[in-house]
Amino acid sequence: MYVEFTDDLLTGNEMIDEQHKELIGRIHKFQEVLDSDKTGEGQLTAISTLDFLSDYVNYHFDAEEVLQWEIEYPGLDGHLKQHAEFKKTIAELQEWLKEEDTPSEEFVNKVQEKVVDWFLHHIQTADRSVAEYKNMRLDPENI
Repeated sequence: MYVEFTDDLLTGNEMIDEQHKELIGRIHKFQEVLDSDKTGEGQLTAISTLDFLSDYVNYHFDAEEVLQWEIEYPGLDGHLKQHAEFKKTIAELQEWLKEEDTPSEEFVNKVQEKVVDWFLHHIQTADRSVAEYKNMRLDPENI
């Protein structure tokens, strides 16, 4: 099953939510590519799609980290570690994919676990916490 952006992923921060929609769209596209063509040409498409996803991950994480720094988010260090872990996972998947002739079932399962499941959990916990903290800082009377 392909990942979709749903209302339970909304954090309440418009910038973060829009970027999450884009990122989930890219993850969805990557899942489609992995599921479609299992030929050498499909392998090249999978590699370029994962590279495209990686570029957006870096853009998105940079934006989130700037926001957290600006609002003096107390959980910034932990959030940075989570982002570093995810970037490392993406880099490992890029290397793994380049070494395979076609994406294996093991690779697809790892994408589900380490990209899809991880990212959805991260949004619903860590990112939502940042958005709530930002809202509290902007309007402490309305909490």
